[in-house]
Amino acid sequence: MAAISKIATGNGHGENSAYFDGWKAYETNPFHPTDRPDGVIQMGLAENQLCFDFIEKWLMEHPEASICTAEGVSKFKETALFQDYHGIPEFRQAVAKFMGKVRGDKVKFDPDRIVMSGGATGAHEMVAFCLADPGEAFLVPTPYYPGFDRDLRWRTGVELVPVVCDSANDFKITIDSLQSAYHKAQEANIKIKGLLITNPSNPLGTFMDKDTLKNIINFVNEKNIHLIGDEIYAATVFMEPEFVSISEVIEEVECNRDLIHIVYSLSKDMGFPGFRVGIVYSYNDTVTSCARKMSSFGLVSSQTQHLIATMLSNDEFIDNFVAESRERLFKRHKYFTWTLSQIGICSLKSNAGLFIWMDLRKLLKEKTFEAEMDLWRVIIDEVKLNVSPGSSFHCHEPGWFRVCFANMDDYSMEIALSRIRNFMVKNNETMVPPRNKLWRRTSLKLSLSRSLSRKMDDFIMSPSIMSPQSPLVQART
Repeated sequence: MAAISKIATGNGHGENSAYFDGWKAYETNPFHPTDRPDGVIQMGLAENQLCFDFIEKWLMEHPEASICTAEGVSKFKETALFQDYHGIPEFRQAVAKFMGKVRGDKVKFDPDRIVMSGGATGAHEMVAFCLADPGEAFLVPTPYYPGFDRDLRWRTGVELVPVVCDSANDFKITIDSLQSAYHKAQEANIKIKGLLITNPSNPLGTFMDKDTLKNIINFVNEKNIHLIGDEIYAATVFMEPEFVSISEVIEEVECNRDLIHIVYSLSKDMGFPGFRVGIVYSYNDTVTSCARKMSSFGLVSSQTQHLIATMLSNDEFIDNFVAESRERLFKRHKYFTWTLSQIGICSLKSNAGLFIWMDLRKLLKEKTFEAEMDLWRVIIDEVKLNVSPGSSFHCHEPGWFRVCFANMDDYSMEIALSRIRNFMVKNNETMVPPRNKLWRRTSLKLSLSRSLSRKMDDFIMSPSIMSPQSPLVQART
């Protein structure tokens, strides 16, 4: 039997990771409220399912948006036939307008710079292909999305060099950390071609302030390397301050715009990962041209383009959707983090994204990644929750876990929280000295029962809780 390629059969996909192992555990035994109530609950998927009812209502009211309805069939032939790699003009115009809207209309995007790709996955590979040769590298602040090891590296041969960030300053990127990583790469004879940042961050749920972005832009200008801004969570910011985009900052500082590139998609902000709408927006004409040639390997279907163009062109709907999505994310996030805080689990203060960065360091038997994996296996095998360990995000401190909160209905969330609560009760019992164990068990259970007796709707609708000025909203969980 003839051998197949080394690239295809190698480990470049990055699948040998606890991040993907958690998914496999879920797929083997997925939770279902009636058919499989003891199954694994998926909390490792950064998906936004909180506003599907809002979208479905719009679709029912606008059947012409789909070419598969009687109202839209007149567009079937022209949509089904060949489309230029540039994309349907109405689609590019609608996406450019939407990108500006979710960034507060502080900047405008040129439809002629919108390049399509098969989701953010394809967009990242496209950018890596355009900017670097095999063996060259991008700096990436940690912790970072595990899929980057696949998206940017597998088929391009590009390397990733971690920029170590730690909890002492809430994992913020500093110039010192960037300089350190850059110089270490030079000493190892690795050529750095760019810096990749995720803003808002996956997995942290935080985003960078304007001063940090200015410092980053000054850094890449000084080194003459590219800056790739992954902004796929731009519209998931649900609390002040407002999100700041690279596109906004470059209007205020002197920089070489040929070095600036943005990756975007509709997977998170709109909750459409299945539509595979990825976007590369580069301020570099050569990169835009090159990326457009590559887009033939991952075009968005013309049927999807037609539907998206119709939906995003409806200003009233988009304004209402973005506002409603942020409100629902806010409520879910506050309820989720508050509930965890009542059972002694803290998380990084965050105001964006579809997840929290949960701190379980105190549950580790020792401060090692081996202990983190032991804890993770208990959570997967016994608690039956797929959460993702920090080591799979290249975090340099053991004990952090990413937990997604927007990919499930209220019932599934309550089941997940009850499993975490029971686990914490059991864990606290094992940590208490024998002579105090009975008192501790009774006291802890009574305390948890009382503090968690309020219903979710009562909590999230409380005016004092909902106010952005509320101490709970502003407090660090």
